[in-house]
Amino acid sequence: MNSAEISRYAVAGNPVAHSQSPFIHASFAQQTGQAVNYERLLCPLDDFATTIRAFAAGGAQGCNVTVPFKFEAHALAARLSPRARLAGAVNTLRFDDTEGWFGDNTDGAGLVRDIERNAGVPLAGRRVLLLGAGGASAGVLGSLIAAHPAGVVMANRTLDKAQALIDSHAAWAREHGVAIRASTLADCPNGFDVLINGTSTSLAGSGVPVDAAVLAPGALALDMMYGPAAASFLAWAREHGAVARDGLGMLVEQAAEAFEVWRGVKPETAGVLAALRAKVEAKSASSS
Repeated sequence: MNSAEISRYAVAGNPVAHSQSPFIHASFAQQTGQAVNYERLLCPLDDFATTIRAFAAGGAQGCNVTVPFKFEAHALAARLSPRARLAGAVNTLRFDDTEGWFGDNTDGAGLVRDIERNAGVPLAGRRVLLLGAGGASAGVLGSLIAAHPAGVVMANRTLDKAQALIDSHAAWAREHGVAIRASTLADCPNGFDVLINGTSTSLAGSGVPVDAAVLAPGALALDMMYGPAAASFLAWAREHGAVARDGLGMLVEQAAEAFEVWRGVKPETAGVLAALRAKVEAKSASSS
């Protein structure tokens, strides 16, 4: 196949060397017969926009965006999907030539699909605690609300940042009949059925930022990170009687959404997730 016929994509972030997205998208491309080359793109913390524009100018067709650039990616998109507009954050860019770049956010759809289908936990009627008010949490709040939980509390180190996101989703929550509110990490209520960690504490190697009393008996505790970064959170969750889950399922499911945005075809995810989990666990075992 001529290299000119191969479409180029990447995951853009900082750090990005750990990302499993190239494995996922290579698997999707093989499964669907798409000619795709997917790489990692390390972006300077102070010059994300220039790096992405250069990547696009080099003939690329799009990119995924990971921490800490999801709010900056939103500003680069000339057109936004409804879910990206609601989130105020973008994790998927498509470099359309004629109408300007298209920005989407597939994180929320990926998270809800992983929780409900892969983990087998329906969100309807459940009490949900979402930790963090950064780009990761902004991307999933709307989809969590649309799943009709009993309520969602967003807890953040600083209350103002969480309150701003709650305010931006207030009309959406009213439309779905879901109670939402902001809290500080120190003042979280107790007894949640689902705990989702969207903070940077796992990536930074810090401890879990809330008391174990936030967990209802048998709660699902999910960290959006995976691999060694999520290990301490998962151990904490198990220690306190929760069902611990890392972010691999969310990663695969949101990637499938992004692949469809780019290629117009939705890949199957179960086999890819199983292969990825085996790969990550084998690497972890060999390094321990």
